[in-house]
Amino acid sequence: MSDLNRVRTRFAPSPTGFMHIGNLRTALYAYLFAKQNKGDFILRIEDTDLERFVPGAIDVIYNTLKDAKMEISEGPNEGGNYGPYVQTERKDIYMKYALELVEKGAAYYCFCDKERLDSLVNKDGVKRYDKHCLHLTKEEVQERLNRGDKYVIRQNMPTEGVSSFEDLVFGHVEVPNSELEDQILIKSDGLPTYNFANVIDDHLMKISHVMRGNEYLSSTPKYNLLYDAFGWERPQYIHLTPIMKDATRKLSKRYGDANFEDFIEKGYLPEAIINYIALLGWSPKGEQEKFSMDELIEKFSISGLSKSSSIFDEAKMSWLNGEYIKELDFDTFMKKATPYFEKSSIKDRYDYSKFGKLLQSRIEKFSDIIEKVEFIDDFKEITKDQYFNKKFKIDENVALIVLEHTVPMLEKIEFTEDNLHAVILKASEDLELKSGAVYTVLRIALTSYNVTPGGSVEMADILGKTESINRLNKAISWLK
Repeated sequence: MSDLNRVRTRFAPSPTGFMHIGNLRTALYAYLFAKQNKGDFILRIEDTDLERFVPGAIDVIYNTLKDAKMEISEGPNEGGNYGPYVQTERKDIYMKYALELVEKGAAYYCFCDKERLDSLVNKDGVKRYDKHCLHLTKEEVQERLNRGDKYVIRQNMPTEGVSSFEDLVFGHVEVPNSELEDQILIKSDGLPTYNFANVIDDHLMKISHVMRGNEYLSSTPKYNLLYDAFGWERPQYIHLTPIMKDATRKLSKRYGDANFEDFIEKGYLPEAIINYIALLGWSPKGEQEKFSMDELIEKFSISGLSKSSSIFDEAKMSWLNGEYIKELDFDTFMKKATPYFEKSSIKDRYDYSKFGKLLQSRIEKFSDIIEKVEFIDDFKEITKDQYFNKKFKIDENVALIVLEHTVPMLEKIEFTEDNLHAVILKASEDLELKSGAVYTVLRIALTSYNVTPGGSVEMADILGKTESINRLNKAISWLK
């Protein structure tokens, strides 16, 4: 298939820091659509806003896409037939095309200084350029260029009529040309604005489908006028609704909301994050919520994209992440869990794998481990009403009887799970109690907690014989 007929999508982030969830979703949809159509997914770095450039941010972009398992077809590191794939390395390309527009009358030099621009405020308090420099003669323009006056190059917008286009999500969109300001194409530093560079790059890189946020819907007619001025075919547009923090506020990179690295640090799995954000703005057919990347590629559809914004629900993502954690093989689970055990209160003091067996099905993200293990050292005096349990007809007197009968038996055995179960069953038989009652008495006595991630046998196994016997004897003394 030639590039002219091939689906080619691009992800074009600015290297300004971490990977915001909204940006990652745009990348994901572009990736899914390209792969579903056996096309290409291109990474392009839009770094012309030098003031916002953050060193190391390109590495963050690459690491995020790698963790998310999005394979890049062409990009700064991968190369390709349409590079360079970093905008600051394409400066001469943009100037060439800007000058071509000037020759066509579709753009013009503007020499207005800041003072004049600041004065261009209409009755509504809105700044809007008034085409002042469009009326300079060629001789006047050349004279000012010869003497080195600072300039920008502006697009010459039509003032009458309507510009329209078809969006694959929003359908027919039209904007009166009178609303289109003569935007800057080339800045005074010689670098292009986003509004110009994205058009030049998308055309030269043969991008077939442009995916971006719907805040660009009203700007797209400006871009189309550029395509038309050059006589180029327009790409197809897919504008995406925003991801919201709540009913009124968008998730915002500027205010430190939701970014990929923070979620990884909290102990979310990359595949769970990707699965969840795929569902923020796209509705698959059927009830399925958990998707592998291959399933997302197979099932993704433009027709399933929403025209309404989505609210980011971290609780829902946590639930989904928990489902992924449950399905990990135990060795993989422990490899990912160990850094969180190392940050917890049990660091270097207990067998992590014993806790891991209890917690794998009980956590939604790995950072939950830190809180989930705190109980083991929070051993405090047991109150008598802790033992009131209607289900097993336990009170403090029954609890004391169970402990005084069971502790001597425990002192005689090696602490293995089989031996511990055997003692508990023998004690319940001796005392004519349900085994659940004995298990409950011992669990509370061992931990001072009514609810723990595991029963008395698991707690005794984790604590070991010496500590377990000490705690049981303390419980006896408290109950007396």
